[in-house]
Amino acid sequence: MSHNIESVMPTAKEMAKMARRRQIKDRLANITIGFGGVFVIVAIALIFFYLLFEVWPLFDQGKFEQARRYEATEPKAAWVDMDEYNSTGMRLLPTGELQFFKVGDGSEIRRQALPVPAGVTVVSVQRAAVTTGLVGLGLSNGQVLVLAPDYGVEYGANDARTIVPGVRFPYGETPVVMDDSGQPVLHFALRGGDDTLKVLGVNTGRLVWSGYEKKIEEGAEGEVALGLTSEAEEDSGPKVFVRTSETVIDVPAASVRDVIIGQDARWAYVLSGNSQMTVLTMKDEGPVVYQQLPLTRSSEQVTALAALQGNISLLVGDNHGRIAQWFLVRDKHAEVDAFSLQKIREFTLGDAPVTAIVAEAKRKGFVAGDEKGRVGYFFTTSERSLGVHQAADAPIRSLAVSARSEGVYVQSDKGASFWSMHAEHPDISMKSAWGKVWYESYEEPGYTWQSTSGNSDFEGKMSLVPLTFGTLKAAFYAMLLAAPLAICGAMYTAVFMAPGLRRKVKPAVELMQALPTVILGFLAGLWLAPTIEGSLPGIFSLLIVTPIIILGCGFAWSQLSIEKRSILPDGWAPIVLVVPVLLGGWISFELSRPMEIAFFGGDIRHWLQAETGLGFDQRNALIVGLTMGFAVIAPIFSIAEDALFAVPRHLTNGSLALGATQWQTLTRVVLPTASPGIFSALMIGFGRAVGETMIVLMATGNTAVMEWNIFEGMRTLSANVAVEMGEAEVGSTHFRVLFLSALVLFVLTFVLNTAAEVVRNRLRKKYGSL
Repeated sequence: MSHNIESVMPTAKEMAKMARRRQIKDRLANITIGFGGVFVIVAIALIFFYLLFEVWPLFDQGKFEQARRYEATEPKAAWVDMDEYNSTGMRLLPTGELQFFKVGDGSEIRRQALPVPAGVTVVSVQRAAVTTGLVGLGLSNGQVLVLAPDYGVEYGANDARTIVPGVRFPYGETPVVMDDSGQPVLHFALRGGDDTLKVLGVNTGRLVWSGYEKKIEEGAEGEVALGLTSEAEEDSGPKVFVRTSETVIDVPAASVRDVIIGQDARWAYVLSGNSQMTVLTMKDEGPVVYQQLPLTRSSEQVTALAALQGNISLLVGDNHGRIAQWFLVRDKHAEVDAFSLQKIREFTLGDAPVTAIVAEAKRKGFVAGDEKGRVGYFFTTSERSLGVHQAADAPIRSLAVSARSEGVYVQSDKGASFWSMHAEHPDISMKSAWGKVWYESYEEPGYTWQSTSGNSDFEGKMSLVPLTFGTLKAAFYAMLLAAPLAICGAMYTAVFMAPGLRRKVKPAVELMQALPTVILGFLAGLWLAPTIEGSLPGIFSLLIVTPIIILGCGFAWSQLSIEKRSILPDGWAPIVLVVPVLLGGWISFELSRPMEIAFFGGDIRHWLQAETGLGFDQRNALIVGLTMGFAVIAPIFSIAEDALFAVPRHLTNGSLALGATQWQTLTRVVLPTASPGIFSALMIGFGRAVGETMIVLMATGNTAVMEWNIFEGMRTLSANVAVEMGEAEVGSTHFRVLFLSALVLFVLTFVLNTAAEVVRNRLRKKYGSL
């Protein structure tokens, strides 16, 4: 017998070999686990740095620097323009000719005489809305000539691009008559349509709103007849425009210094004297004076005036080097639409009078120059300044910004220069992303997200505050439902429930984690939201009826004799509550419509709006709270239940042996000991709610509003990225702001997890010695 035992026992050599194998396996396991941990950390770090790499260009200061300076012997230009590639440009010379030149070296390409009558000179130049590209030339004989720069593109060998500059005359080469007395046209503004032209300006000492329509000049035996055209007729002669309407405006014309027509010709602005602004509302019967106000203090004077892209805002430069943005603001307290011109923000160019302002064609930025030769680039929405530089030693007279905002042509009294500009994302700053911004046509500053629009003069609104607010709001309402149910359920399951029932309940709850969130979102949007909307009183009554039923059943159970209660083994009592709770829920939903008729006038949504001022959207925070709360219950319950069940039995047995009840043992022994695990469960659930995408995407209206109202929707950071990333142009501001949203979400979850780990360690140190 002893021989057999000895034969089974391993020898010392074999035991040493086995020990070496175990050591090798332990080392491999440690290396694998350590490598996995390091790999996770590296992966998270790489994600962070990639997001930061995509976001960093948003806050790049950009470049605005002089690229070349031209000879001072070049004649001064009253108006300059460039093509979008910064290749060629055109200048209006004092002789009345257009000079086409190369931007690279300033060399002349050719000249073109304007179709103006003999002996007539150009005395003023006025741009129409920058998006139209129209330019009006006021003539010394009371006429106005309208032209539009035209840059043709030709491709030669090796796809070499050549720009062929020229001008078009969309309203004919015959100037329209503006001033009947033949006085020079110094102050005017124009708005063009396909077959109509509107001009607001001074005519024979009066401020006049004139309308012009297209005619066809037909020659008949030397005589000229003008007739209206129609779509069915073909042009049989050169186009001419004649005045068909004229409305005199009750504004003194003698002191008029500048005129601007607002967006869609709904408003007009007339600058008189030093700083007096008259706002005109353009009605069917003609312009009417709407408001008059000074733009500056008495010691200041307006020295330059221009319209920002879209012609909603005015850019007002004064003699102290400041440029202010003004636009009409609706009075939200007025019963009828009432507007007032208000100063919104201000920029500083220097300390000399501003002499020239020109707006960008596709963005809400502008370039300004002053009397000391300084030039600066500014962006209104973000209130950013790309830079202010000394461009000349003489006053700046005219400026031109290329259509792609990549170059600026500067004309001073002593020469000209070209400045390269590189600012890909000037519309984003820390203020515009996280602070209140007063956007055009808005009643007050606010946090707004509206990244795209169908308008060419759209002002991007990319505040991350409503998205962050929506993320926290969705997580809050989800945790409001999930946390109490999950923690209380975990407490009962771990401490009071019978082991046999626990083995069935716990896996069933954990199985909820396997449900795809896209399915939950689908059900929430298409089934739960309409159901809740149709049974809202039933939902409210359910919140009252369910606790009453549970308390009533508990009281009735306590009144039973011990013999009757012993029918069910200890820990199986919750089964008794299933039927009463379901019955109470069924009754609440059945009585929902009668309660709505009896207490809310048959329409609870209208009652909420009328009595409490709360709006109601079908897909709202309540739907998100119920659905996402259902999804978050499972992880919170599972982790918390494990933490509670893992409390050493000698602690609970000792507490019970000392005479404490099960409830006292739970609250004073089990909960403090398991608090690190419970806190971790809550933070993991909260992190899951913060990062959830599909449920909030499908169960809310995705409206970026900042309302704690549970019946209003929201838009979260994750849902916003999912919705808009597919339509964002790669590398655009919109594209990078979406990456910024992802970075904010990443940092938010990282901070939450870090805070949770710190608190969990402190709780572990505090209660770990029990």
